[in-house]
Amino acid sequence: MNSMTSPLDAEALYLQLLAQIKERTSTIQNLAIVGIYSGGVWLAQRLNADLGLETKPGFIDVSFYRDDYAKKGLHPDVKPTQIPFHVDNATIILVDDVLYTGRTTRAAINELFDYGRPAKIMLAALVDRGGRELPVAADFVAYSKFFEKTSSVNLHRAVDGKLSLSIDHA
Repeated sequence: MNSMTSPLDAEALYLQLLAQIKERTSTIQNLAIVGIYSGGVWLAQRLNADLGLETKPGFIDVSFYRDDYAKKGLHPDVKPTQIPFHVDNATIILVDDVLYTGRTTRAAINELFDYGRPAKIMLAALVDRGGRELPVAADFVAYSKFFEKTSSVNLHRAVDGKLSLSIDHA
């Protein structure tokens, strides 16, 4: 696999995403954030702090909710889902690092409904790479560009918390 550092500045993209969310959610009551492991969790933690939300962010692992679970089996790195707030009637920002086919988003929404019935779910993604297989669109997205199926767009977090993006080409 040929890997390259992305010319995309993940930190600048994060600030764009934060600005979009602040602009459209400043008057929303009962706002909560849930990040999808792993990159979505990193983003959710920062967004939660930068938005000054009183509720801790939730973290979700969609491994058991994926439509390809029977084919792929259990991922060795399954993490526990943690939703530290009442989902019923909450407006939830579901956060993922890279939006691709829409299948992870669908799985995360299915899992959220196991915890209650939110008033609204909005999707935030740092990068929308195109290639949708399900009718899913992000409400907030910092960067959109079509990437070939053979490419992989990955978010990384350094020890100091700084974010970076890489693009791997098979």
